[in-house]
Amino acid sequence: MRRSFQTRKLLRHHRQPEELLLVPMIDIFTVLVTFLLMTAVFSRTVVLQLNLPAAQTEFREPPPGLQIEVMVRKDLLQVADRNSGPLATLPNTPAGYNYDGLTEYLKRIKAKFPEKTDATILLESDTPYDTLVQVMDRVRVWETKQGLTTVQAEMFPDVSIGDAPATDEVKAP
Repeated sequence: MRRSFQTRKLLRHHRQPEELLLVPMIDIFTVLVTFLLMTAVFSRTVVLQLNLPAAQTEFREPPPGLQIEVMVRKDLLQVADRNSGPLATLPNTPAGYNYDGLTEYLKRIKAKFPEKTDATILLESDTPYDTLVQVMDRVRVWETKQGLTTVQAEMFPDVSIGDAPATDEVKAP
């Protein structure tokens, strides 16, 4: 049966407001939060302890023995002993710095001096940060694959950084 306009108007005005159901909304938020926590990527931040020289320190004669320095130049990597001079010069490859050659040479040094844990990285002033990180990683550890896993072996974990000395090249006029 059809209701009259007046009846419909009275029914509209006398309606009770519907009750708000929060339980389904809470269920949705619970599932959403659980999903976001399970799929979130927690990045691992690695902090390295660097040995930087103090601003006002006296010069002390280093103890006798090997003092490893890795110099990063724009066209080569050079491994040297602070006391005796250059040990190996690794020119750049077409792909960039010869990081694999650096790792192999440092592995040979580590085999001869297994108790040695410190090394110094000397950089030119315009060396990119990524290059510093790559060299530091190669000096600190070397990676090898054993089956399906990658194993890291410690080389020289106590890394110090500094400025590379100026090159001895004399430019012709």
